[in-house]
Parts: sequence; structure tokens; C-alpha cells
Amino acid sequence: MKHLLILISFLLLSSPVFGDNHKGETLYGWGEYPDYVWKEVGEKDTHSVYKGEVENGVPNGQGILTSLDGRKYVGDFKDGLPYGQGKLTFLDGWRYEGGWVFGKFHGQGTWTSPSGYKYEGEWKDGKRSGQGTQTYPDGGMKVDGCLVNIMVKEHGLPLVDTSMMGNGRMG
Repeated sequence: MKHLLILISFLLLSSPVFGDNHKGETLYGWGEYPDYVWKEVGEKDTHSVYKGEVENGVPNGQGILTSLDGRKYVGDFKDGLPYGQGKLTFLDGWRYEGGWVFGKFHGQGTWTSPSGYKYEGEWKDGKRSGQGTQTYPDGGMKVDGCLVNIMVKEHGLPLVDTSMMGNGRMG
């Protein structure tokens, strides 16, 4: 009898009735980033695709988000947005790896080009801000110092606030 009660308790507590936490789900982003409406239906040709942990119908935990143009974010999510540690990769090889808060680069992070340009340092609200080091592929210039709200204008994109992916948009 005791074992039966333990088994029933386990089944009830792991039931979707008492929680909506699922691993390994696929969701589709409807609308514009960062205001996606997450749905279980969609097509990869017309929607951004999320694969990973889901809680209450939105990305939460570890996951992968791929935009329509192939940009890919792999990392932590909170309430449907990148939050924590993650890596964003563009098809042409540009990438950011580091901290995220509410879908923006934040904390320590590294922005790298395929040619070897690199910025390693602090970010705040999607902008380089604080201590950082900027290096160039030819080794001709290296800048160490304190930056305050420097907007990224690399990659030929006006990444004014770098919120998520190129032009400040994921989708």
C-alpha cells in the first residue's frame, strides 16, 4: 500500500495538471522579435524555430533558436528571451558569445568576426560598455580601456542596440 501511494504521488506531481515544464519541445515564433507569440504550430520557412526546454508555453531553460535567415542562438532562455549564457552565430561566421539579459548582450561577452577582429569585454543593454579589449586581425591596433555605451557598427549592419540578432531583431 505504501508503494502504491508513493507511485500515485509521483504520477500526480509529474502531471501537466500540476506543472507545464517540458524538455525537447519545438515552438515557432509568430510575429516580430522580441514580441513573439510562441506556438506549437508553424513552418520553418516562415517562422523562427525554437527547440529546447519549455515552461508555460514559452522557451525557458536550455534551447536553440534559429531565425529565418539562418542566424542561430544556442543557450539559456527565460520567459521566451535569451537570458543567461549563450552563443549567437551568423551564417557568414560573425558571432557573439557571453552574457544575455532580456534578449540583449549583457555582462561579459566576446564579439568576433571571421577575419579575426575581436572585442572582449563588458556589455550593457546590447552595447559595449565598461572594460574591454578590441583587437584586429593584423595585430596593428589593440585598444584596452573603458567604454561607455559604444554602439556596435560591425558586420555592415547598423546594430544600434544589438538586441538579439542583426538590426536588433531575431526574425
